[in-house]
Amino acid sequence: MATDPTSDISRKISEAKQRKETGDQAFKAGNVKAALLSYHQAVFFLVGLDRAAVTSIGAPQLDPAEQKEKAEIDDTISKIYSNMSACHIKQGNWQRAIETADKALAKNAKNYKARFRKGKALGEQGFFEKAEKILEQLKSESADDTAAVDVELSRLRAIDSAREKASKQKMKGFLRK
Repeated sequence: MATDPTSDISRKISEAKQRKETGDQAFKAGNVKAALLSYHQAVFFLVGLDRAAVTSIGAPQLDPAEQKEKAEIDDTISKIYSNMSACHIKQGNWQRAIETADKALAKNAKNYKARFRKGKALGEQGFFEKAEKILEQLKSESADDTAAVDVELSRLRAIDSAREKASKQKMKGFLRK
């Protein structure tokens, strides 16, 4: 008994979205580990489906239905990785936050939340110039979010200033010896 590949793909997309929603609820409830688990499970349902649409027909041209399906898969994967980035930020795991934000951006370069989270994580790791560049770009693209971006920029500048001050103090002590 052969199964219809289209219905199998639709079932996997549906299951992934359900797992994503479970992860969203866990995140809202403050259970970051459960959220990450659900997001990982959601990704497992989608990995390969974005490439399967292209290889199933053997040509790079997709019909409109397949294009829509691939766009839906890519968008869902981008949102999941962006949400995973938020989880890693909550845990203070800055490197993983950047990595998952990058994965989200690989699927959708315009994912605003992933870009914001990447900027935040870069700033936390001490890459203030890179973070500032990303956040300033976001600010120029969306006037609605200027206040939130300004708050984050101010916060990162304060962290940078404090680190710089501590570094200068350390250097002063070193030079006096």
